[in-house]
Amino acid sequence: MTSPISRALQTLEQSCAACSNCGLAEERQRAVVGRGNPEARLMLIGEAPGAEEDASGLPFVGRSGQLLSGLIAEAGLDEDDDLYICNVIKCRPPGNRKPTAQEMDQCRPWLEQQLTLINPPLVLLAGATALQSLLGIRSGISKRRGQWHDQDQRAFMPVFHPSYLLRFRSREPGSPQDLTLQDLKEARRRLYSERQSLR
Repeated sequence: MTSPISRALQTLEQSCAACSNCGLAEERQRAVVGRGNPEARLMLIGEAPGAEEDASGLPFVGRSGQLLSGLIAEAGLDEDDDLYICNVIKCRPPGNRKPTAQEMDQCRPWLEQQLTLINPPLVLLAGATALQSLLGIRSGISKRRGQWHDQDQRAFMPVFHPSYLLRFRSREPGSPQDLTLQDLKEARRRLYSERQSLR
């Protein structure tokens, strides 16, 4: 039986598919809203869809998404049960460019609705765009990653965007992939400690 949250997210997806608030709607194949458990207590927010996401309608399914999925599993998280995954922007910017401030503002109500419906206490911010959009922090991810920031009654942790991780094959200690794995393990630790406190 479909939960009320799932039904509300389906309605949101239909509304996103009909959205023409900015010029990105003119070139998209599909609006890319989210995937995962609608009742997850951990949300991961990235920047924007790429070509494969635009074609499939699902976030993080291309090469960087596959790398992310592998790291999530290695950290001991169940991608389909523990997380809900989405982006700041729901339509692909041409050439995978960074979204403009205006585009992020136009798309912000959809993200706000997702945060309200799912209401996750823990949020991972993948990349500088998500960090800036959600927390208003413009400094680089390297200085902020792996640290929890409390805001709006949620705990946010910046992590490297998986597209950045594709540039580095190394899994040596201290490498970007290794650091991201450690961050995801910390998110799992925090998630499971939150669950214990609810019992």
